[in-house]
Amino acid sequence: MSVKKRKAGSKVQHQTKDRNEELRTPDLASAFLGLTNLVSTLRSSGGCPWDAQQTKESVRIYLLEEAYEVLDAIERGSPQDLCQELGDLLFQILFLASIGEDGKEFDLLQVVQKITKKMINRHPHVFGTAKVSSAKEVAENWERIKKKEKGVAESSPSLLRDVPVGLPALLRAHRLSERASRLESGRADGEAIMRRVEESYESLGKHVAARDKERIGESIGTLLFHLADLARHWGCNAESLLRKANQAFLDGFQP
Repeated sequence: MSVKKRKAGSKVQHQTKDRNEELRTPDLASAFLGLTNLVSTLRSSGGCPWDAQQTKESVRIYLLEEAYEVLDAIERGSPQDLCQELGDLLFQILFLASIGEDGKEFDLLQVVQKITKKMINRHPHVFGTAKVSSAKEVAENWERIKKKEKGVAESSPSLLRDVPVGLPALLRAHRLSERASRLESGRADGEAIMRRVEESYESLGKHVAARDKERIGESIGTLLFHLADLARHWGCNAESLLRKANQAFLDGFQP
């Protein structure tokens, strides 16, 4: 094939790609608007009585369930299920935005505008003049910008209090120890964390030998926290590790 023909083919492909993107944009906008209108209809006086009665408090459990369904679909490696579950999660987000709008607290436009502004602000290496050389630098910049947005000092204990209470316990332990490692440089020492694990395990053994049920429970909680901290130190996440272990355990019972 001649150079001229290759260039012509490349140009056609580029134009086709642009054309496909032009066609997809209004389709996506129309589909998104259709879903938001569907939510509004369900919550209207002539819509669904059950949907109309829902509040932020009553919907939060469904939001959590759908988020876990998405996670489950990812772990199963099923694109079809993931597509479906992402739709269910999106519906819950739009539903909550509708409740906020009905209460004149905020609307969907504000939700979209705020997250767009936030993402632009937290990616100065893409939308600004900042330079980064690694994903690690991106993460460090992200945390620095996040603290600046909230007016939080690098060494402020409020970094720990800001970790959501509603997170799964192991994930919350990961986040707490992650932030604590920035406040106390000693916590970043893997050997020190391992010693805490060993001490907690030894303590648990003593309480088991003494058949002290209350202290056994306390020791298990402490051990789990230090194990989550150890996992974090080595670049793992205890929540994800336990989910994998749960699945491996389940697979062992399947024919």
